[in-house]
Order: sequence, then C-alpha cells, then structure tokens
Amino acid sequence: MPRKFLVVVDDSPELGAALAYASRRARSTGGHVVLLRALPGGSDEHWSGVRDEIRRQQREEAEALLTRLGERVAETSGAPPVYLIEEGDPQDAIRKAVAADPDIKILILAAGIGSRGPGPLVSAVIKQGGAFAGRKLPVTVVPGELTEAEIQDLA
Repeated sequence: MPRKFLVVVDDSPELGAALAYASRRARSTGGHVVLLRALPGGSDEHWSGVRDEIRRQQREEAEALLTRLGERVAETSGAPPVYLIEEGDPQDAIRKAVAADPDIKILILAAGIGSRGPGPLVSAVIKQGGAFAGRKLPVTVVPGELTEAEIQDLA
C-alpha cells in the first residue's frame, strides 16, 4: 500500500498550507492524503434528541467540507483522498485514525500564523513527542504562511 499523509481538517487559516504540502508530497511519492475531521462530542443524556440532531448536522457539514477540500486535494495529488470523521477532540481523533490504519506514515500539521502561537496540535506534539499519536509517527510542521510556490518548491 502507498503511504498515507494525515491532515487534520480544522477551521484554521493555515489549513491550506497543510493541505497543499500533503497533496504535493503525496503526488511526488505516489501516496494518498487522509483528511480527518474531528467533531466535538456531547454527554448530556437529557438533551439526547437535540444532541442527535446537532451531531447529524455536524456530520453533514463535515462531509460537505471534506468533499470540497477533497476535490482540491485530488487535483493536486493525483489521487482521491481518504475521508475520516471522528468524534472527540482532534488529538483523540488522530490516535484513532493512526491506530486503525498502519499505512498512515506521516502527520502533517501547519503552524499558526502570526502571534497566535503554533496552534494546539503543534504544541501538543512538542510537549508529548512520540506519545502524541499513540505510535511512532513522523510529524511534518508546515509554516502556515508559506505561499503555494514555496510549498511546491519544498514538497
């Protein structure tokens, strides 16, 4: 199986840099991009009907977002991406995805732009190291402010 590059799809402005880099690396190595969207979980049982409706709407929105981004990824990488939607915080979602698919070989994250800091996932990788993903997994941190031309040159 070709290697897979895991990208966490969030609402950050630097997501585009991570997608572009992962797509170009997948193209240059014959790999695939895995797009992971983490949905927040809920626990209030007495609101179960409302919670179920919110989950349904979140899932529909996630599917639409992944489909839209996936078209761009497929065009750049030359292969259709793999879509994953997991409930829970992004770090738990990454662990689930990595545990379920041994072909995921690299996690690609983009660092925050400006004074916001590197972002919560990049910070977690720095603090936790190899324990972050549940198994040894290289992490590529892409500067969020890279241009498309710079990414093309690097990947």
